[in-house]
Amino acid sequence: MRFRSFVVFAVAALLAQGAIADEGPVGRVKTVKGDASVVHAGSTSPATVGAPVALGDTLKTGKDGSIGVTLRDNTMVSIGPDTEYAIDRFVFQPRQNKLSFVSRVTKGSLHYVSGTIAKLSPDAVKVATPTGTIGVRGTRFAVRVGN
Repeated sequence: MRFRSFVVFAVAALLAQGAIADEGPVGRVKTVKGDASVVHAGSTSPATVGAPVALGDTLKTGKDGSIGVTLRDNTMVSIGPDTEYAIDRFVFQPRQNKLSFVSRVTKGSLHYVSGTIAKLSPDAVKVATPTGTIGVRGTRFAVRVGN
């Protein structure tokens, strides 16, 4: 009984500090068209509406595919045909002023609409491409990465 109380106290303390508050999905798939998949921990699954998107996931679309994702901070990313897009870092703890969103597109196209992270801390959002990094300043943009 004493050990269980200690475990409950330790988990509560970690949650209060935000140490494990970011576990779980960083967003959800909102739209899917054509050939679209999510690569999670090395395993590829067809993208489906409502599916969770986790830190480290790569979203892939085929020549006729597209995926729309909404992240926990209300960032919206629309991934076009023949695209690979990965979420490398996502921290959304506004009460602790811990905000960061780093992603990358290695090929294809995407349309990005800023959420809360970019509005509260514009320097915390970056989208990497093979030739550079886009710094987001609380806006929307489209990018196309050639093959």
